[in-house]
Amino acid sequence: MIKIKPILSFLTLAAFVVLISCSGGQKKTDQAESSLQETSPKVEVNAEAKLLLKTLNEMGDYANSRNFPSLIKPSVVYDELDGNIHIIDVRNEDAFSDGHINGAVRVDFSDLPTYLTNDIKPFEYDKIVVVCYSGQISSYATSLLRLAGYGNVYAMRWGMSGWNKHFAEGAWLANVSSDFQDELETEEHDKAPLADFPKLNTGSTNGDEILQQRIEALFAAGYRVALVKAGAVFENPEKYYTINYDRKDKYDSGHIPGAVRYKPGGTLGIVTEMQTIPVDKEVVLYCNTGHNSGFATAYLRLFGYDAKTLTFGNNAFMYDKMKEEESSLSWLPFTEAEIHDYPYVQN
Repeated sequence: MIKIKPILSFLTLAAFVVLISCSGGQKKTDQAESSLQETSPKVEVNAEAKLLLKTLNEMGDYANSRNFPSLIKPSVVYDELDGNIHIIDVRNEDAFSDGHINGAVRVDFSDLPTYLTNDIKPFEYDKIVVVCYSGQISSYATSLLRLAGYGNVYAMRWGMSGWNKHFAEGAWLANVSSDFQDELETEEHDKAPLADFPKLNTGSTNGDEILQQRIEALFAAGYRVALVKAGAVFENPEKYYTINYDRKDKYDSGHIPGAVRYKPGGTLGIVTEMQTIPVDKEVVLYCNTGHNSGFATAYLRLFGYDAKTLTFGNNAFMYDKMKEEESSLSWLPFTEAEIHDYPYVQN
């Protein structure tokens, strides 16, 4: 069983953490308003959601901290391989055998809570780095672990795609696309009306217990329920409440049909913002690369929203546009410049 709060006092945050957001150079705003900000919402929040908000706030309000999202470059991981670092690879057995970082331990996504609780002493490491194929799954997993209180966990940006071209060819390089960029729109859409948060129905009246139950449930459900591909969204955009999780100038330059812009650093844990996210519809979040949206998706799913991160972000549907506007809008198109030639081991 995952332990929520006792480990916090042991964790030491290391330097050299790369906190580049999916917005491509967007500066962090001042710490966002507390999740318990005294702005009386027009709609009452249900009791369990209130308790969960309170607990997360008491734990440091990770989603509105300077450490969100907790991403680390492959180059930093490589430089610290001989240091006090622990690498967890959540890819499947075949992918792991085909090649992995020396010293990495393979752990199934659903087993992460048990592994961190029973198999290692997380607070003894300076950094625990979660690695996957492209950074999509590891971003989601890392966000959940951070929300659970593991303050030294990071997701490796770009996943193994950024480690060596051997892995990029079947992940990032195979998924960049411009297939839907002609279907983008520039019309601005309003947020949905205020409503209550989802009902969590844990049966608990203790915030710590609610958090623990939700974390365990989300890991048990696996990661696939939290992912969606661009093709599915463009094929039936009316099916989803699509959130553009990026800067306004990028939203204005062209977005998924029907998408509503929510401000990074001004949405998660902000009651009146989260109350505009529908509880009766699938919610899709997207950003430049799928990293930021993966972190945000974990937060929304923690509160019971049927949220999904659009894998590979804008790179999956408007790649040529991103490259054309890279200098003017600070897009982050994935290129071979992001791929290193670091060694890996096979077994």
